[in-house]
Amino acid sequence: MSSEITPGTDRSAIFIVEPTSNHTHSFILLHGLGSNGRKFGEELLETGATPGGKKLTEVFPGARFIFPTARRRRSSMIRHAKLTQWFDIASLDDLFFRPNTQTKGLVESHGEISHLVKDECQKVPHQNVILGGLSHGCAMALFCLFTSWFPLGGFVGMSGWLPFQPDIDGLIGSEAGTSVFDNDAEPIDEDPFSSAEVDTQAEENPILPVIEFYDDLLDSNGIPDINSRGTSLSTPVFLGHGAEDEKIKLSNGEAAQRILKSVGFDVSWKVYQGQGHWYKIPDEIDDIVNFLQEKCNPAFADIQPITGLCV
Repeated sequence: MSSEITPGTDRSAIFIVEPTSNHTHSFILLHGLGSNGRKFGEELLETGATPGGKKLTEVFPGARFIFPTARRRRSSMIRHAKLTQWFDIASLDDLFFRPNTQTKGLVESHGEISHLVKDECQKVPHQNVILGGLSHGCAMALFCLFTSWFPLGGFVGMSGWLPFQPDIDGLIGSEAGTSVFDNDAEPIDEDPFSSAEVDTQAEENPILPVIEFYDDLLDSNGIPDINSRGTSLSTPVFLGHGAEDEKIKLSNGEAAQRILKSVGFDVSWKVYQGQGHWYKIPDEIDDIVNFLQEKCNPAFADIQPITGLCV
């Protein structure tokens, strides 16, 4: 591809593929556990083709593709060996085991990724910035999506999960497919320390308890007024998952999309039969391209639809 590539050598290096035409959009995509930005970026941009054979750099010539690399952190899962990871995971069999081990990395990586997003927003409108990732990178990116103070052009997640998902389910009451704010739900005991104003605000903005939960993890000052704080809620979301994923079970992806939908995100959810832990070529790439062109307007309104790509 005729793109300028900016490689790096240290742990904080960012692999960047510059646009082949006028810079109009920026993609910030996060790699999976133990990988790095260069490896993930080169493979995605080389193999991630549509049914018509077009690569993402060809479909979106004005896009700047940014692939950061996570820090090397000690792994609780592999006898404290160091590997590149956005946050520590104690068990792949139970992604929510010992969640306290995840907080430090989530906070540190959140700061680094938020800085990247803000940098790109100086180059293009925030509506033209796409955030996403694969697997562990998808989980990290979802955490950043929920804690963003403004909407992005779109979110693309592949084979991932939502950090602290059981806690979030408890907050919003979505585990059984209903919300704690549903009129038909069973009544719960009144909390004597609750505020009617806060309760009303949460009922009108179901995303509020989730933001507050993540906000506490970031050790910020809280969000007393959700309207003045701003959210990423109008960001369209694509989530794809292999039905035969042997590493990140499909149920984790299903839970993530269910929660995002329950708090108000517009989610496009795709399950790929026969697919393991990776993105499915060309089906998932085609779905991502169509999602960006159909759902992420006006971000991609100036890009002509690709015809003849549907299977």
